[in-house]
Parts: sequence; structure tokens; C-alpha cells
Amino acid sequence: LNTMVDQLSDTINTMVDQLSSFAAEVTRVAREVGSEGRLGGQAEVEGVSGTWKRLTENVNELAGNLTRQVRAIAEVASAVAEGDLTRSITVDASGEVAELKDNINSMVGSLRESTRANQEQDWLKSNLARISGLMQGHRDLAVVAELVMDELTPLVAAQYGAFYLAEDTPGGTVLTLVGSYGRPADAREGTRFALGESLVGQAARSHRIIATDRVPGDYIISSGLGHTTPGSLIILPIVVDDQVLGVIEIASFSAFTPVHRDFLAQLMETIGTNVNTIVANARTDELLGESQRLTGELQARSEELQVQQEELQRSNAELEEKAALLASQNSDIEAKNLEIEQARQELEARAQQLSLASTYKSEFLANMSHELRTPLNSLLILAQLLAQNPTRNLTPKQVEYAGIIHSAGSDLLQLINDILDLSKVEAGKMDINPERVHLPQLLEYVDATFRPMTTQKSLDFTVTTAPDAPDDLFTDDSRLRQILRNLLSNAVKFTERGGVELRIEPATAPEVPAGVSRRGPMLAFRVRDTGIGIPEQQLESVFGAFQQADGTTSRKYGGTGLGLSISREIAQLLGGAVTAESTPGHGSTFTLYLPVSRADDEDAPPADEAPAGSPGTETAATGAEGRRDTPALPAQRRARRLLVIEERPNGLLSLVAESADRDFAPHPHAPGERGGIQVVGATSSREAAAALASDAFHCVVLELDMPDGEALRFLDALDGDPALSSLPVLAHNNPRVRTGQEEALRERAASRRVELLSSLDELRERIALHLSAEQPGDVLPLVHPDACRQDAHLPDGDLAGRTVLVVDDDARNLFALSGVLELHGMRVLHAEDGRKGIEALTGNADVDLILMDVMMPELDGYAATAEIRRMPAYEALPIIAVTAKAMPGDREKSLAAGASDYVTKPVDADDLIARVRHWLTR
Repeated sequence: LNTMVDQLSDTINTMVDQLSSFAAEVTRVAREVGSEGRLGGQAEVEGVSGTWKRLTENVNELAGNLTRQVRAIAEVASAVAEGDLTRSITVDASGEVAELKDNINSMVGSLRESTRANQEQDWLKSNLARISGLMQGHRDLAVVAELVMDELTPLVAAQYGAFYLAEDTPGGTVLTLVGSYGRPADAREGTRFALGESLVGQAARSHRIIATDRVPGDYIISSGLGHTTPGSLIILPIVVDDQVLGVIEIASFSAFTPVHRDFLAQLMETIGTNVNTIVANARTDELLGESQRLTGELQARSEELQVQQEELQRSNAELEEKAALLASQNSDIEAKNLEIEQARQELEARAQQLSLASTYKSEFLANMSHELRTPLNSLLILAQLLAQNPTRNLTPKQVEYAGIIHSAGSDLLQLINDILDLSKVEAGKMDINPERVHLPQLLEYVDATFRPMTTQKSLDFTVTTAPDAPDDLFTDDSRLRQILRNLLSNAVKFTERGGVELRIEPATAPEVPAGVSRRGPMLAFRVRDTGIGIPEQQLESVFGAFQQADGTTSRKYGGTGLGLSISREIAQLLGGAVTAESTPGHGSTFTLYLPVSRADDEDAPPADEAPAGSPGTETAATGAEGRRDTPALPAQRRARRLLVIEERPNGLLSLVAESADRDFAPHPHAPGERGGIQVVGATSSREAAAALASDAFHCVVLELDMPDGEALRFLDALDGDPALSSLPVLAHNNPRVRTGQEEALRERAASRRVELLSSLDELRERIALHLSAEQPGDVLPLVHPDACRQDAHLPDGDLAGRTVLVVDDDARNLFALSGVLELHGMRVLHAEDGRKGIEALTGNADVDLILMDVMMPELDGYAATAEIRRMPAYEALPIIAVTAKAMPGDREKSLAAGASDYVTKPVDADDLIARVRHWLTR
């Protein structure tokens, strides 16, 4: 028992000691933590186990947790106190300690956010101030733009920047690139934008910032390492007082932060203010410079005025001295002014009289043309009818007399035509039709035309061309020929022995007469003769109208004196001139200067200047004085083919055929334009036969002087083909053709349609007449005074029995026209004026065609034609206008009044019948 009590006593004592030790340690730890504030202390009780040990460990764990939490809070508090706001309390805690931890962490977060915001504002304001300071003092906008880009782009972590300035242009405001950062050197686009064009222009127009974080793949930022697409793009307009001054475009790999965006937005206002200031300063400097310049000018002018004032003061004294003299002269001046005014009024009155005289002259020429041509028409028609001797009741001598009458009338007609040509030139109404002229063909024409004349007078005739002369020139072919005909005709006429020469060579600049345009090379056509010559004092007067070197009544040489006057006027219209040199008794030299190419040089003459043509308008009576304006037949024609058979290809006869082709070709704007003319050449009877076998031809032009009897061989072959029996053959009777050969050809002409023609002009007229016919056999055969056909008086099958109404106030014309028409079996009705013509028409229902004279009393031909056309029954009735007027516009006026066709007096009988047949056999 004692042992047990002792053990119990020891146990109790041990427990008391352990409790005392535990209490002491716990008290110590509590004192250190609670009173002394020392953390980290631990209770150390030795020799305990079980519950006491667990109690000790719990106390130590409690003290350790408290120590860790307090130290964590203290560490964060110390860091915050030192300015480190990145720390936060992360120790585990609960209860009030956890609330304390959260409150401290929230406080630290608030401090951190506030500090960040303050730092951003400090960065924003400091950089705004820095960039604004950088722009201060600069006056060049380009320098400011580069400076802003160099500073701004890296400042906002961007890799590309562009500065556009707004400029006012006539087309509107344009944004122009003036500064950039990171822009590729080879970039070509994006330097100018209009308002609303691209995002740059849109930002400027809308005054709003445009930003995007989705940049397309073709937006490139490049460097030495390569290039890539930016991640973010922002475009900022620079606006001051609602006015766009520019646009800044910035791109970055990363997105722009809010502070960057805010900074950029505020910076635009600063940049706008500085740009506006620079612009205003520049304007101020400009105005200041202008003001200084004006001040300098005013100063200089002030000094000049001072000097002038001094001079004026000196002058005043002189003026006062002269005032008295001027006062005395005023009365004289007033008297002279009155005389000048009277002279001016007289000049104006004379100018009006001259203008009125010119009008009277034109009307006089038109009326005189009518009065002369009207009796001449009857004379030529009746003389031609007598020369044809259709009834075979005239003697050969009487037929010869009729031919002489016709020849004299033709000469008179030529005089009338010369006068009208001169009046056309003076009135400025002569048409010029430029075309390509081939000189070799022109020379062939000249040789063929004038060699027979010189041969007849036993004169030498030479035509030469300088080696350096061009082959072609651009001018009016017909007018050039007219001038050469006049000059050469005069040379032959006034030369009794010696010779005549035509020399064509380039003209040197010094010899070209003054007043002739020298824009290009000139060609000289020199006509030299060994004739009577012209006195020097008369060289200029011979170019006047109706002027000759010998104007006396006893002169040896005839003529009207119009040829040289017309030639000089036409030469001026062609851009050239005609000059004369002469030595009396030794001969003369007339030189025609023409430009090789005119200012309106083209490959073909203008279409609106091509003369209208119709069959047979140029009669034999007109000679070679050029083409006449001819009316176009309204009927639609098929293409004509003309076969030319001559020794050389494209020879003289081809040239004549082409000339007749131009006469026949209709005006391009005339109604009823006909088909074209095709000229086919052949140099042998074999080629001609092949051409006739392959195509149909309207007529054949044959050169009789072909070697080896080719002409007769062709005619023999033609006689052997019945299908070609009606094909007309126009044979050119060259003077070299032997008399026996000509007689054989005349015998052949009696059995088939072969016309022997010795004149090139007559050949050209007959070609045009045959080309105008609807069928190859429609043209009346050519009648010579000494070779009339036996059947010439027989009625024409196409025209016999047809009724023609002739309206003319001249009985002579009625008689002549009736004779021509009745010769072909037609019935003729007469009327003396337009009113009676309408009455005759309405009273005779069988009228097939009307020949309407233009100038008649009561109701003229124009009004009568228009009134007939207003009658529905006669809308399609053929009406051929007949007039002696040949002034410009007569043809157009007749056709506008409603005429179907147009002929001029003197009327060619063959031409008239051809036209009548055309309209009656349509």
C-alpha cells in the first residue's frame, strides 16, 4: 500500500511539476506576444507527453500562426510605406485577421491604381508639353510634320506614322503627305487624298477619330529584317474651329492603350493650334512682305511724284506760254475736224455705194448672162440642127456655114464664161478642189493639147522638167490646167516664128513674189516664147481685165484680154502668183508659182468641195476652160465601167477618162447619189478582149495610133462578137494617124458605133455623156457637119410619141427646143410663162415631162415648179429647169424648188436629149 501511495505521490508531484512548467511557458509566450509584442516565441516543456505535449504544441501553433499573419501584414505595410505598391498579403487568415488582410490589400490596390493614374497623367501632360515645346519656334510646316512624326510614333509604341496637311485647290480640299515615320521609300500610293477618299479623307470630312484593331493583310510595316501587318491603326483629324488642318495616321504591332488614345486625342488639339499658328504666321509674314514691298513701291513712287511735280511745275510755265498759242490754234483745229468729219461721212457714203455697186454688178452679171445666153441658146441649137442636116436638104457649103455660126456662137459663149469666171473670183465664190496632181500626166495633156497648134504654125514646142522637181503636187487640177492653157495659148498666139517652151522647176526663195505664203517648197511653171514681147511699162497692165498690150483698133492679134486676169486671180486662190518678164521683139516669160502642198494638204480633196457632176454638162462650145458645175441626177445608178485601150498604161487617154470621171461624179451630199466609175486599162487587143469577156462595159476609149495595127485588130474582134454590137467606141484621132487609116475607120464607123474624135476636150465630154447613160446605146451618135447619118431624122423609139411641155417666154428658145424635141418624134406643147404653163399642164393629162425656164414674167420658173410640186398628181412628174444664169447657187435653188434636173443655156442638144431620155425611160 505504501508503495502504491508513494507511486501515486510521485505521479501527482510529477503532474504538478509538469503543470507548473507548462503554465510558466504559456505565461512566457503570452507575455512576449501580448505584452512585449515579440513574435516567434515557442513554449518548451520538457519531459511531457500525451495531453500536456499536445497542449504545448497547440499553444506553439497558435503563436506561430499569429506570428506569420502579423509579419505578413507588417511586411506588406513596410513595402507600401516604401512606395512598393505591387505587394499584397497572401498569408492564410480567418475571422477578423482575414478582414484585416482584405482591408489592407484593398487599400494597397487603391493606392496602386491611384498611383498608376497619376503616373499616366504625368506622362500624358509632360509629353504634351514636350512635343508642344518642340514645335515652338518653327515656321516650316514640313519640318514640324517630320519632327512630330519622329517624336510621336515611338512615344506611343507605334512603328508607322504619316502626317497629311490640308491644302485648298480649285478642285477642293486635298490632303497631302508632308511627313512620315517608317514609310517605305518605294511607296507610290497614299500621298494625296481628297475629302472622303480612303479612311484618311473620311476622318478629315467627318472630324472624327477612326481606329481599328483589325488591319487588312496588305497594310505593311517594314524594316531591315522584313515586313509584317500592323495590329492596330488609328487615324486622327487635326481640327481647329471646325476647320480641318490635317490628318495623322499611326499604326502599331500592338493595340494602343487607353492612355495612348487619350494622349493622341489631346495632342491633336496642340498640333492644330501650332499648325494654325504657323499658317497664320506665314500669312502674316506674307502680308508683311507684301506691305513692305508696297511701302517700298509707294516710297519710290512718292519720289517719282516729287520729281514729276517739279517737272510739272517747270512745264506749267511752258504750258501757260503755249496756252495762248493753243487757244489761237483751236479754231483752226475745229475747222479741220469739221472737214475731217465731212470727209469721213463722204467715205462712208462711197463705201455704201461701192457695196451697192458690187451687189448691182453681181445681179447685172447674172441678168446679162441670161440675156446673152437666151438668144445664144437658140443660135447654137438651131446652128447645130442645121449642121446635122437631118433632112439632107442643105448643100455642103450651107452645112459649113451652119458650122461656122455654131463656132462663132461657141466663141461668144467662151467670152461669157470668162467674164463669169472673173466675177466669181472677184466675188470670192470660185470653188477650189485640191487633189493630188501627177506632173507626168499633166505634161502629157499639155503636149497633146498644144503640139498640134504649134505644129500648125511651124513652131518648136518643148516641155521640160527639172531633175529635182517633184512628181506630184497638191492643188486644183482643173484650175491649174486652165492657167496653163491661158498662158500657153497666149504664147502660141503671139509667136510667129521660133518656139514655145514650158519649163517646170523648183522655185528659189528670192524669186517668189512678195505676198505669197512660203510655208513649203514652191514650184515654178515657166512659159517662154519668142513672140512679139511686151513693153516694160505694160507688163503689169496686161493682167487687168479686158487689157492687152496692143489695145488699138488696128491691132493684129484678137482676144478679150481676160485670160491673164483670170489666171492671176486663180493663181492667188491656189496660194501662188503669176509674174511676167518680157523684151519687145524677143519674147516673153510668164511664170506661175504654186506651192507643192497646200495648208489643207490631204490625200484626197475634201468631200464637201467636190463638184457635182452630171452627164454631158460641159459642151463642145465651152472649149477647154475647165469643168462646169453640173446637176446630179437623183436616180440610183449601178457602177459604170470604162475600157481605155492605149499604147502605154495609164497614158493620156486614161488621164482624160479620169478627168471625165470627176466631171461625172455626183456631189457627195446631193440626193440620189449614184454608183462609182471604174476605169480599166488595156495595152493590146488581147488584153481588151479578155476584159470585155470578164465584165460589161459602158463604152470603150481607143487610141488609133497604137503600133502594129492593134486598134484595127481590136475593132475586127469587136465586129465578130454580136453581143458587143451596141458597145460605143470613142476613137481618139491623133494627128499622126494616116489619112488612109482615118478613111478606113470612117467607113467602119458607118457600120458600127465608132466615134472619131480629134479633140481631147470633145473626147472628155463624150466619155462623160456615155457614162451618164442608163444603157450603152442610149447616147445619140456624134454628128459632124460633113458626115451626117442617113437616119438622123428618124424618130427615137424611146421618145417617139411622148409629150413635153416647154415653158419659156422667149419665142426663139421655144422654136429651137421644139425643133430638137420634134426631131426625136416627141409632141411639144408651149407656154409663155409659169402661170400659163400650169394651165397647159392641168389641161393636158398626157404631159410626160416639163422643160421649165427659170426667168419669166408673171410667175417665174422657181415659183411655178414649187406650185406644181404641191399638186399631188404631179409630185413625180419630171421637171428639168432651163436657165441662162450661171452664178453660184442657181443649181441648188432650182433643185430646192422641186426641179428634177438642171441644164444651162446654151443647151447642148445631145445633153438635153440624154436627160430627157433618162427621165422618160426610168
